[in-house]
Amino acid sequence: MVTSVRSYWLLALLGLGCLPIVALAGDPDSRQVDRLETTRQLNLLIDAEWEWRLREQPTFASYLGDRRHNDRWPDVSIKAINRRHAHRRVVLKQLAAIDRKVLAPGDRLNYDLFRREFAVSVESHAYRWFLVPLTARDGIQDASSTADVVRFEQVEDFRQWLERLRGFGQYMDQTITLMKVGLKERRVHDREVMVRVPAQIARQIVEDPRKSLFFKPFRNFPETVSLADRKSLEARASKAISEVVVPAYRRLQKFFNDSYLPGCFARAGVWQIPRGKEFYAFRCRRFTTTDLTPSQIHDIGKREVKRIRREMEKVIRQTKFDGSFREFLEFMRTDQRFYYKNAGDLLAAYREVTKRIDPHLVRLFRRLPRIPYGVEPIPMHLAPDTTTAYYRPPSADGLRAGTYFVNLYRPEVRPKYEIEALSLHEAVPGHHLQISLAMELENVPPFRRFGGYTAFIEGWGLYSESLGEELGLYKDPYSKFGQLTYEMWRAVRLVVDTGMHHDGWTRKQSIAFFAENTAKTLFDIENEIDRYIAWPGQALAYKIGELKIRELRRLSERTLGDKFDVREFHEVVLSRGAVTLELLEEQVREWLGGQQP
Repeated sequence: MVTSVRSYWLLALLGLGCLPIVALAGDPDSRQVDRLETTRQLNLLIDAEWEWRLREQPTFASYLGDRRHNDRWPDVSIKAINRRHAHRRVVLKQLAAIDRKVLAPGDRLNYDLFRREFAVSVESHAYRWFLVPLTARDGIQDASSTADVVRFEQVEDFRQWLERLRGFGQYMDQTITLMKVGLKERRVHDREVMVRVPAQIARQIVEDPRKSLFFKPFRNFPETVSLADRKSLEARASKAISEVVVPAYRRLQKFFNDSYLPGCFARAGVWQIPRGKEFYAFRCRRFTTTDLTPSQIHDIGKREVKRIRREMEKVIRQTKFDGSFREFLEFMRTDQRFYYKNAGDLLAAYREVTKRIDPHLVRLFRRLPRIPYGVEPIPMHLAPDTTTAYYRPPSADGLRAGTYFVNLYRPEVRPKYEIEALSLHEAVPGHHLQISLAMELENVPPFRRFGGYTAFIEGWGLYSESLGEELGLYKDPYSKFGQLTYEMWRAVRLVVDTGMHHDGWTRKQSIAFFAENTAKTLFDIENEIDRYIAWPGQALAYKIGELKIRELRRLSERTLGDKFDVREFHEVVLSRGAVTLELLEEQVREWLGGQQP
């Protein structure tokens, strides 16, 4: 699962350029020795830094299924954050001492992606966004969900969770300190969005510790845990929750309600923070993996909105609807034929659609993932404030399947015509297929198998929605309109995200633009806009990535003509895992060059 730890003293020598190269330059044999030694140095560095990351981010390690750090929360003190920043700068110097030119192509790819990952982290530090550790979308108010990714099979697993509970107070105090400094430096979010957070905090403050979300692992013990151990563990967990966890949330509640929320901005947009527009431009580059500016992305979004609008109007004509575009959107939002009355029927519909998709994947793909996936409801304590659906990848060892989580809160606002497009994106052939195949890649370092780039991952997810017709879906105009609504949704993101964070658009203005162009319900629209406020620039990656994949498919179809095989194209796109869009284009063009006579 995880490569072995390499000696740090070797890395120190590597950074100083002290590892000897004994062969003479120019000799073919010596060049081979150079390549082997340089490759060894690179692999030493990559392996050691992966282990460093797992130690520094223990909850990420838990997410992967690595049990070694399950007893700790991350150290989010400013001292630790600065220490990690200094460490990454040292790693970049060590990497610069490695001669990239002598590496084989596959190792050069590892070098380039590894360097980019560390360089982006170093650049990000200057903008001090770590001082905003909590949003209405994520943060320590949901720390209990870490238990959902841990396998509790032995007494030791429960003991490790107890250690996390006992250490929670320090984690909370470090988080509050970050927020206090952020408040002082005016690095905060929009008050209208952050007003959701007090209820999220309040859910963690319970009188009975057994009702705490942190107590969940102790409600169902495996047979491997004796009755005596169960009673002991339950008592210790109750004590830790009552004496450590709940008081920590009370401290957060008081600080947040009394000081932090009143100090948040009156309107949306990171343009208000120090160096805000510069920071947002960085986020655009980071998430799209391109050099596109906020203004360029805004213009691309407007062009896409117009193009997709024409496609939507064609579909409306097929329905024989008598009314305007706006009236059709209102019809799609409000007509009861498009909604289920209860959560059970909605969940069954999601599961039925995925079962229909699965058998047809062989039409479009040479390889399918070995790891299965399931369709499950989003936990109800999260559902009101989160998006329509999301995907959680499998554990690194494959023992925890992938999960497509769907939102069953208020089924009357979750239309049937979205289910097919959403399932293609989140499950297969979207996230589950792409991420699981990446995890199964051989001879690829773990930072690539378990990481990647949002533009590729979400671009692939959006592209997957367009494969519905090739997979036998979108058989009626309403489901096709649902697919176009989802594509329009991602185009609208380019406009409203840049609008709010760069151009000063208000939240109300962004909601209105969204509602004018999509059939999504107002409830969904507000949740989405609040997501863009919380995660500046992240939502840009979907459409920018999808446009590049579509561009490369059109190029391949033109170049190969009758010889074009969509399964081979998809194999090439997915063959190296999630890479930058520039590297993706290089690998497709390289493949095309080898295909031509």
